[in-house]
Amino acid sequence: MDAAAQNTPQGSLSWRLSSHPITLLTFLGFRISSVLIYFLGLWVIKSMIMIFIITILLLAADFYYLKNIAGRRLVGLRWWNEVDPQTGDSKWVFESSDPAVKHVNATDSRFFWLALYVQPVLWVVMAILAFVRLQFLWLPLVVIALVLTIMNTLAFSRCDKFSQASNLAGSALGTTNLAGSIASNMVGRWFTRN
Repeated sequence: MDAAAQNTPQGSLSWRLSSHPITLLTFLGFRISSVLIYFLGLWVIKSMIMIFIITILLLAADFYYLKNIAGRRLVGLRWWNEVDPQTGDSKWVFESSDPAVKHVNATDSRFFWLALYVQPVLWVVMAILAFVRLQFLWLPLVVIALVLTIMNTLAFSRCDKFSQASNLAGSALGTTNLAGSIASNMVGRWFTRN
């Protein structure tokens, strides 16, 4: 670690303090690149089809990387949706690492949550710009971006709440399996109501 990283307090926004710097930089690269390609593509690249394709590919890569790799490595959270083949019912599954086993780096956590919440806001700004400039052909791309980014944001937010509830119940009841079962049932019921 260099002198600048040693003088920076833990949890600050310096990627050098990350426990997983490659994962963090890749995560931030995907988050930033889709917005930049769309925004700069409006003025630099005149091919709507090229911008649409590249932005969709970057959004898909960002969704996959965030959901399956960055969330697990940076903050110890994962989520997925299972469908029961017999009934066709959809069930959300949230998974968090055991806090006793995995320590979440404060820097990784800050970058993760900041990037997770900022990107949907940027896409809302892009939607407003498309309306103001009367570029309605761009709205399907912006809507796709909003759906993907908001889906990950909501799922990770609920996964974090599930994790905190599970940890709190586990410490209160003394058994992690019982606490996980209770928290899972509570969160599952909440999703079926909405």
